[in-house]
Amino acid sequence: MKFFKLIVCTLLFAFMTLTSNAQAMQPLRLGVAGLTHDHIAFLMNRNNTGDIRIVGIYEPNTELAYSYAKKWKFDTSLIYTDLNKMLDAAKPEAVVAFGSVFDHLQVVKACAPRHIHVMVEKPLAVNEAHAKEMADLAKQNNIILLTDFETSWYPTTAKAYTLINDSSFVGNIKKVVIHDGHRGPKEIGCTKEFLNWLTDPELNGGGALVDFGCYGANIMTSLMHGQKPLSVTAVTRHYKPLVYPKVEDDATIIVDYPTSQCIIQASWNWPFSRKDMEIYGDKGYIITTDKNNMRIKNKESEPEQQKYISATDVDVYEDPFAYFINVVRGKIKVPEYGFYSLENNLMVVKILEAAKLSAKTGTTVKLQ
Repeated sequence: MKFFKLIVCTLLFAFMTLTSNAQAMQPLRLGVAGLTHDHIAFLMNRNNTGDIRIVGIYEPNTELAYSYAKKWKFDTSLIYTDLNKMLDAAKPEAVVAFGSVFDHLQVVKACAPRHIHVMVEKPLAVNEAHAKEMADLAKQNNIILLTDFETSWYPTTAKAYTLINDSSFVGNIKKVVIHDGHRGPKEIGCTKEFLNWLTDPELNGGGALVDFGCYGANIMTSLMHGQKPLSVTAVTRHYKPLVYPKVEDDATIIVDYPTSQCIIQASWNWPFSRKDMEIYGDKGYIITTDKNNMRIKNKESEPEQQKYISATDVDVYEDPFAYFINVVRGKIKVPEYGFYSLENNLMVVKILEAAKLSAKTGTTVKLQ
């Protein structure tokens, strides 16, 4: 009898293993919530590797949805004008949000009770109240809630973290300067649907301060392993009121910590697109000029070295959707205060809220 039970248990375990492996090999059933964020192109232009199957698309703007169906050659039967109906009919395992930042809460409210995992485009939320409600829903319903930043994909970002955390190349971090932005969303040709909410203070949470300030807050929060800043001071400018009448187009944010400081320069007024940073410690520095090029120097090294870093040189996902799939499938775990993590992005929203208040009142906002 014991031998028979052992055989049954062995067969049952084998069946469960095969079932689990089969599920892991199946494409992720993915829903899309919104099409007005121009970053939707990252998903639609993605190489078809067979790891994703888009099963439903929610977009209330049917003219936009049908034009995109023609552009990217997806079946119009996937289109829904009601988010809840899409989720119930298509039954996605996970959803990516490509609508306004204000809409992120609506997406999580719909997905969380259905136990559907969510990844939103940066930033997590328009304000702390939205962010807290989203986090509570995610935790109560045991879903994954990630935030996608382009700089999370950069080999130079990954290499900088390796140098700082694994080899203490720069020593103790003292000052970080982060530049993000471009000539302006209208100037670079963003679609009218994107501009409609990106330049609306309620739907986006702000202008350049939110749109590009979030990158610096995200990176610094990870560098500081989630440490809460002492204070935030911000100055915003409105250089192009005729182009962006409702929101600021330039922001400088100083985030102070007990032993270090971060200066975030976010702007829709750079002469060209940029996402770069300078990290200074008491032993050396790291300067990333783009996603592949960096300069490094410390006391023990030779004169400044210029490095070209590719994805083969470091452990980094250049495809955020592959990262999302592997997190959902349980193949990888999101590091605490990693770029995509909920903990990190709750702190990002806290920093941005403090920056907005500081700019409005002309005072430094204390967080501790």
